Amino acid sequence: MSFTLKYKDLNEKRELPNENYTIKDLLDDLDLSPQTIVSKQNGDLVIEDTVIEDNDEIQLVQIIYGG
Repeated sequence: MSFTLKYKDLNEKRELPNENYTIKDLLDDLDLSPQTIVSKQNGDLVIEDTVIEDNDEIQLVQIIYGG
């Protein structure tokens, strides 16, 4: 079982480590802060507790802060 990860210039297939692998698990694996990332699953905005399913497309978008 696998999913597609899109983040910045990255566009790759990744294996699902377990059945209950969540967006938060993915962010932890990538050392990314949930406060600076917006997550999409198959084009829809999702929360950190969302479970990633087989063949999902997960897109991570970095939030830009400025002032």
